[in-house]
Amino acid sequence: MNLYLDEDTANRRLVTLLSNAGHSTAVPTDARLSGASDARHLIYTIQRRSLVLMTRNHDDFFDLHEMILTAQGMHPGILIIRLDNDPTRDMTPRQIVTAIGHLESTGIPLANQAYILNHWR
Repeated sequence: MNLYLDEDTANRRLVTLLSNAGHSTAVPTDARLSGASDARHLIYTIQRRSLVLMTRNHDDFFDLHEMILTAQGMHPGILIIRLDNDPTRDMTPRQIVTAIGHLESTGIPLANQAYILNHWR
């Protein structure tokens, strides 16, 4: 899977684990989008057409997802990691990679969808 990690998700450990699992990753510094708005990050993934956006920012990106669908637009997909601010329930980088593998193995489409990865542990 080709992934774009939002700034709140882009950390070296996760990028390494995703790469080791066969995923291609891009981060805001690669795209010169550090500090950009959430909309700008999503626009970047739409322009590239093959980048699924991964974020911990549930509210803003779910709203952007709904706006695009309401306007009859398209996006490559959004993967959301929910945080409970509880280290025993929050997903570790390894659990995130495992959840992506589980989601991928189902073969369900990612385009124009927003999935919460926590459900795919």
